[in-house]
Amino acid sequence: MRLTVRWMACFVALLPLLAGAADDVAEDLWVLKPVVRPLVSAKRSMTSNPIDAFIAEGYKAGGLKPVGQADKLTLLRRVTVDLVGLPPTIEEQEAFLHDESPDAYEKVVDRLLGSEQHGVRYGRHWLDILRYADVDERMVAAPGIHYWRDWVIRALNDDLPYDQFVRAQLTGYRSATRTQMSAIGVRSRVEARPDDQFALGFLARGAVIRDGKDSREFSIVAVETVSTAFMGLTVGCAKCHDHMYDPIKQRDFYAMKALFDPLVLRKLTLATAAEVVAAGRAVDEVDRKRAAIEEPLEVLLALYRARLRDDRIAMLPADVQPVIRKPEKDRTAAEQKIADDYFPVLRIDTGKIEEIMSAADRRQYKDLQGKLSQLGDRRRPSLPAFWTVEVDPKKEQEKSYVLTSGDPDRPELKHEVAPGWPFAPAGVQFREGRVEAFSDWLTAPENPMFARVAVNRLWQWHFGNALHKTPSDFGNLSGSPSNPRLLDWLAAEFTSRGFRMKEIHRLIVTSDVYKLTSEVDQKRSATEIAADPENEHLWHFPLRRLEAEPIWDAVFFAAKDLDTTIGGPSFEVGGRRDGRGPARRAAFMIRGYTTSRDVVPNFLQAFDVDDGRAPCPVRTRTVTAPQALFLMNSNVIDGEAAKFAERLKRESGGDLGAAVDLGYRVTVARPPSRSERDVALAYLQGDASRLKGLAWLLFNLDEFLYAR
Repeated sequence: MRLTVRWMACFVALLPLLAGAADDVAEDLWVLKPVVRPLVSAKRSMTSNPIDAFIAEGYKAGGLKPVGQADKLTLLRRVTVDLVGLPPTIEEQEAFLHDESPDAYEKVVDRLLGSEQHGVRYGRHWLDILRYADVDERMVAAPGIHYWRDWVIRALNDDLPYDQFVRAQLTGYRSATRTQMSAIGVRSRVEARPDDQFALGFLARGAVIRDGKDSREFSIVAVETVSTAFMGLTVGCAKCHDHMYDPIKQRDFYAMKALFDPLVLRKLTLATAAEVVAAGRAVDEVDRKRAAIEEPLEVLLALYRARLRDDRIAMLPADVQPVIRKPEKDRTAAEQKIADDYFPVLRIDTGKIEEIMSAADRRQYKDLQGKLSQLGDRRRPSLPAFWTVEVDPKKEQEKSYVLTSGDPDRPELKHEVAPGWPFAPAGVQFREGRVEAFSDWLTAPENPMFARVAVNRLWQWHFGNALHKTPSDFGNLSGSPSNPRLLDWLAAEFTSRGFRMKEIHRLIVTSDVYKLTSEVDQKRSATEIAADPENEHLWHFPLRRLEAEPIWDAVFFAAKDLDTTIGGPSFEVGGRRDGRGPARRAAFMIRGYTTSRDVVPNFLQAFDVDDGRAPCPVRTRTVTAPQALFLMNSNVIDGEAAKFAERLKRESGGDLGAAVDLGYRVTVARPPSRSERDVALAYLQGDASRLKGLAWLLFNLDEFLYAR
């Protein structure tokens, strides 16, 4: 759908009614200005792809001459890793090399976009922005949170339009039509798709428990994540005071917070009725068996526990001892607080009890404990569950206030705020719900920021840098896009194509600028290097290190040990054979945060993966010693190098020359040069047992770690 002149006029007319003060109107952000599709100059490029015409304008303005195109195998590896996060197979390399048809490359792109692995690759990109974590201290929705991750992957594989992708995660509905009229004139709620309940994991993920109760930070987290992810604005900066640089007032932040205040968590049990009944019977059986063991065990421990407890109470202050000895039900609230404070001191560990047991009692204790262990550690069978969100009618009637301190427990009762959001038009109707009204405004084709922010991210994921350098901040301090006409053309095209992300992916990767080589002749390109040392105008393809996930996947892929199954709970490294953990794609590797242990595996930490506590719009790209140490010394590399060596030996039929060729083709998607082949054969010395060393070497090539 194209923007209409009529709507543009309406949007401009509404700008004075923005949530901010009238004197801020002159400072309106450029991202709020209507998207007007720029004209494409046919004279600027030899290609039919409009992207190249806009890129050519930058070349002309900067006096730049682009380098030549990448060779076929380099381009194949680039686009394959880019779109599915995996290297091309030998069969795919051969097919592309021998396909001389004019649309050979386009057929590759279509195959990759149609692969179910595409959703795994781009799902990980989106989940960085949306704060996905399997574990986060006191996160209520942690059990079953992977269902949200899997929903994102499926949505991308199904090419769910971006407006529906966002709307479903905010409201549980893909469509903006959420009510219907029956034949007898009764309006009712449209039943949402059953699978879209998992999309609401996006909001549920922000709920945490502090001091045994809902922390009420849930709605604050929602504002901060939604505004950066989908609006490209740092609304969170207005939490404690008016935004320092953008026309966003503190009241705007809390008006937006009020959108999410009525939401509460709801647990869904993902089991059939028969499974629930069976689980109940299993609980009864386990309880019966445990009771027969726990009763004599408790009798045995009670005397020793009481002795130790009395000894510890006797060491407490005299005024505290009577409080501790008083039955809990008879304590006042203040006394209970004292008892709770001393609980760590009075806790009796079984190890301490064993120390004072008689030999006979200790034998009996160990025998009973052994019988309990045979029943299993968990008394309750675990039924699959998922935490979603819903509107609490009582909370919906409560008022919302400004919180200058940012503390939900300290509302400013004199500063009530109504639901709203920055830059909302006047007279917003909340008939179908607060978040629903916001999502309809946000995802409307007429909203200029919505498409601009999205296509800017898509561009970033293909080239490493976005057209607008700070993809989650389009504010006044973030500068201007490197190619504003291209950004607006992409935004207009995205909207007109119904927000189909795969179509924009295809448009970008089939452009000539995407096909440029990354190799730069320092002498021939000296002028370009001087004029554009940062390659802002993309006169060559940007060389960049791969993220953690494609590196992990490529190692297991080379050894033919990669499990590409999609979905299910995340795995922990160290949970399987050889101390490695399952050989699944790294997108399914556990990540998160607690104060008691490292959740994010060392591999992910070394290769710059965040833990999900905050949105990550751009991955850090470092080159550090821990990365080299992992690739040289880790158990993962050692084990997979051995398997890779066995593969080379098996598939080459014992021909070491063929093994060298195969090794290069598998890891860097090209045959070795003559000198590389000679050096490799000299190293092997005719001994196939040295293939493991060659495999290790190939994993440590710079070219293995970089997209070029």
